[in-house]
Amino acid sequence: MKHRTKILIVLLSVVLAGVAAPELLHQNEGKSRATGSPGNGTIENAWLIPYFGENYRYFSPLSYYVFNRGYAHHRVHNAIVEAYETCETTCPGVQFRLMECGNKHGGKMWPHRTHQSGLSADFMLPKTLNGKPHRWLDHLGVWHYTLQTDQAGNYTSRVAVDFETMGRHLLALDDAARKNGLRIEKVILKIDLKDDFFKTQSGREVKQRGIYFARALPKVVDELHDDHYHIDFVLSN
Repeated sequence: MKHRTKILIVLLSVVLAGVAAPELLHQNEGKSRATGSPGNGTIENAWLIPYFGENYRYFSPLSYYVFNRGYAHHRVHNAIVEAYETCETTCPGVQFRLMECGNKHGGKMWPHRTHQSGLSADFMLPKTLNGKPHRWLDHLGVWHYTLQTDQAGNYTSRVAVDFETMGRHLLALDDAARKNGLRIEKVILKIDLKDDFFKTQSGREVKQRGIYFARALPKVVDELHDDHYHIDFVLSN
């Protein structure tokens, strides 16, 4: 029985290694080339976002290693990583979660309407429990997309969206994007949550920078953006 168990473990390891091989063997080098738009495009030589860093982690091994959705334009890759480095200082003690980016060669990525040219990324909304960082809900993997808040940004009676930390991350991301020849073209967040976001200190700073937030969304799109904020970047040079 023990011998069979060992064989099964070895076989499972081989299968998992085979599935994860594209990500385990991928090398980030050279420049990316985006064609078309986030809603109708492709990308050549996409870079793979690291699965984890000092203060962040990709949200789902299934999305990353099986669906292969952790790729982005090299400038977006650099902006994301550098923004998290900044947040080590501006958001001490916070562990961020990066959600889906794009396929290795771009193109359609169900159920997303964009994410096609390597210039889009989803970021999990940070949360608090009684005012302190809370990460239990962050471990839901792909099911995190199904979470819902009330109009005030509460997941439960005690777990709420941390809008201040979201704003600090957006400010860091805006700085890093500009440094890497990008700008934030659009942020998508559930419409009912925007007022609460802009009431925070960091939210007011984001507004002062003129970073555009979608003003109206189809109902199904709106309801899907209460657990994360979506960002489309555009090349500025």
